[in-house]
Amino acid sequence: MVSDNRRKIIHIDMDAFYASVEQRDFPELREKALAVGGSPDGRGVVATASYEARKFGVRSAMSSRQAIERCPHLIFTRPRFDVYREVSGQIRAIFKRYTDLIEPLSLDEAYLDVTEDKQGIGSAIEIAQAIKLAIREELGLTASAGVSINKFIAKIASDYQKPDGLTFIGPSKIISFLEQLPIEKFFGVGKVTAQKMKNMGIHTGKELKGFTENELIRRFGKSGKFFYHMVRGEDNRPVKPNRIVKSIGIEDTFETDLKEEQEMRKELQLLCEKLAKRLADKEKQGRTVTLKIKFADFTQITRSKTSGFYLSASLDIFQQITELFDKMDMADRKVRLLGVTLSNFYDADLEKLSNPQLRLF
Repeated sequence: MVSDNRRKIIHIDMDAFYASVEQRDFPELREKALAVGGSPDGRGVVATASYEARKFGVRSAMSSRQAIERCPHLIFTRPRFDVYREVSGQIRAIFKRYTDLIEPLSLDEAYLDVTEDKQGIGSAIEIAQAIKLAIREELGLTASAGVSINKFIAKIASDYQKPDGLTFIGPSKIISFLEQLPIEKFFGVGKVTAQKMKNMGIHTGKELKGFTENELIRRFGKSGKFFYHMVRGEDNRPVKPNRIVKSIGIEDTFETDLKEEQEMRKELQLLCEKLAKRLADKEKQGRTVTLKIKFADFTQITRSKTSGFYLSASLDIFQQITELFDKMDMADRKVRLLGVTLSNFYDADLEKLSNPQLRLF
C-alpha cells in the first residue's frame, strides 16, 4: 500500500465547536470555563469544554461530577444542536467554494480533497488558510487545519497545533514526523491501546516501526495491520462525499474488570449518553440497539433489539439497552468491555414506501 504523493488532502477541525459557538453568541460566557452538556448537580457528561475549562483537565465525555472536582467554577450550559447544525451548514458552504469532494465526519470536522480545486489556486496550504480566515471573519469561530497527501496524516496534522493551527506535513517529512510522534497522538490509538503499547516498550512511532505486521496483528488483532501501515504514513482511502453510515457505536474497555451489576448499569448509561451525542452530531436516528459485552476471560456476546420507533435520546437508548441487559444471566461474571451501538437508521424515502405509520421522534 503506497500513498499517492500527488493528492492534496485537508482535514478541518473546529476548535471546541459547541463551546465556541456558545461563547460567540453569549458574551458573558467568553473567556470563562464552560461545559456544554452535563449538569452542575453532577449528573450527565460533558459534550464539549471550552479551552479555559480544558486548562483544568475538563474533557469531553467526562462525567459532570469529575469535571466539577477539577474545575469548581465550571459553568454548564445546555447544548443547542439546532444552532450547531446551522453553523455546520455555513461551514460546509465555505468548503464548497473550493471543492465538492467533502467528507463530513461530524458537525465540526471534515476531510477535503483539493487536488483539483474549483478556484484553480493549486496550493492546499493557501486553501486551508483561506478557509480558516473565512470561518473567522464570517462566523466568528476558529478552526485548525492539517494538510498532507492522505487522510490519516492530515487528521494527525490538524490536531498538532490546536487551537487555530495550520500544520503541513509534506511527503518528505512524513516518516520523520511519525517516528518522533508520541504513540498516544496517533489517530486510532486510545488510552487502553496506548498503555498496552507502552508496556511493550512502544512510546513513539519509531519504536512501533520496529514490530513486523504479523507481530502487531498477533498483539492487536486486525487493528495491528492498521497500526503497521499507519506508522509508515500509508493511506489510500479516498475522500468520500456521500459516505453512508450504517451504524454508530461506542465502547469502553475498563482498566479494572467490573464485578457489580450496578457498576455495569452506570457505565452503560454513560455510554448511551456519549452515543446520543454522536448521533446528534451526525443527525441520525435508529431503531436497532446492540449491546456488546466482553468478559474477563475475553469471551464476548452481543444482543440486539429493534424498537417500533426511532431512537436518538440517551434515555430512550438506555431503556432499550437495559431491557437487553436484564435478560442476560451474568452469573457473577466479571466484565472487561461494554459497548452500545445504534443502527437501522431513518431513511425518509424508504419509510414512506415500507411503513407509513412508523413513529419518528
